[in-house]
Amino acid sequence: MEKRKMSNLGNVETSLLGFGCMRFPTTADGQIDEKQAEAMLDRAIAAGVNYIDTAYPYHGGKSEPFVGKVLKKYNRSSFYLATKLPLWAVNSLEDVDRLFTEQITRLQTDYIDFYLMHAVSKERWDLMVKLGVVARLEEMKKEGKIRYLGFSFHDSYEVFEEVLNYRDWDFCQIQLNYMDTDEQAGLKGYKLTEEKGIPLVIMEPVKGGTLAAFASDIMDKFHSVRPGATAASFALRWVGSLPNVKVILSGMSNMEQVEDNLKTFTDFEPLSDREQTVIREVVELMNSRIQNSCTGCRYCMPCPAGVNIPGCFSAWNRYHMYQNYNVVRNQWENNIGEGQQAKNCIECGKCEKVCPQKLPIRADLKKVQEDLDRKEMIV
Repeated sequence: MEKRKMSNLGNVETSLLGFGCMRFPTTADGQIDEKQAEAMLDRAIAAGVNYIDTAYPYHGGKSEPFVGKVLKKYNRSSFYLATKLPLWAVNSLEDVDRLFTEQITRLQTDYIDFYLMHAVSKERWDLMVKLGVVARLEEMKKEGKIRYLGFSFHDSYEVFEEVLNYRDWDFCQIQLNYMDTDEQAGLKGYKLTEEKGIPLVIMEPVKGGTLAAFASDIMDKFHSVRPGATAASFALRWVGSLPNVKVILSGMSNMEQVEDNLKTFTDFEPLSDREQTVIREVVELMNSRIQNSCTGCRYCMPCPAGVNIPGCFSAWNRYHMYQNYNVVRNQWENNIGEGQQAKNCIECGKCEKVCPQKLPIRADLKKVQEDLDRKEMIV
């Protein structure tokens, strides 16, 4: 198992593959399938995975208690346990103490190795600073309740830079994959952490599974340089080729994914120059499949008929980029839903009069509905 040192933390050496505990297999009633999930954790740990990441809300609050129960059978010094303070539930310093006490009770431990301020955004960050939460967490670190303090991030690069420069963080966690290099902190944020010597934990390296399932044309590109390799392995190796990445979290949902990831991270190989070229070709190909140039500026909103115009175009473009309906199913069926779908367009033309891109919105909305009604994978 590939291991990487966090030089700023002394002798800390983490497995490059981290087990993300937010997508365990579930039973028919939505509960964690504990037998399967425990077998997966055991297999990963036996293969050398020593970074286990959970959080207060995962699996409706059931992830932490389950993880604590499984890890109790292992020597506490043999693994690094990461969990997160749910900032949305913090309105006072008393909340910080209460939540942390609840978490270590759930996890059956006396301390947390890697403790993160969860899902930092500008609004939440400003409140945490105002409340003195960072200072309280620093006190908890001095008390030995927390070994290393960091944050996970979901906002713009400008906010990331502000937060990263606020103090000397032990580590931080960002979303990064080869399709989203300019999203949130992105590669620019990665380079800033490299300059400051702050080790990175990466989430969403496979973009929630999106980069694990492609049509045959893209898989042919991958297999031209590494026959038989999975699409997910390319996504993981792209992130792992960045030297300041110390842990790559994978939210594994079945044993097949565990085995594939273990294969990738045992005798780990950074991407070759040729493989990097293939990744760039794949990104270019997917971007070429975008159906229209909607920027999501929302000048067209609100729609008199209630159509979520930018949402519809976002789902349509993603559907064609990945050529897989499952990639947009939740966005189309739940986030947008029947009432905001393109079929509700009354063709009044109000949107087209204000669109800065001069898009043929009415005609495109008809295509959106036709394409997404098919609910198929394009091959």
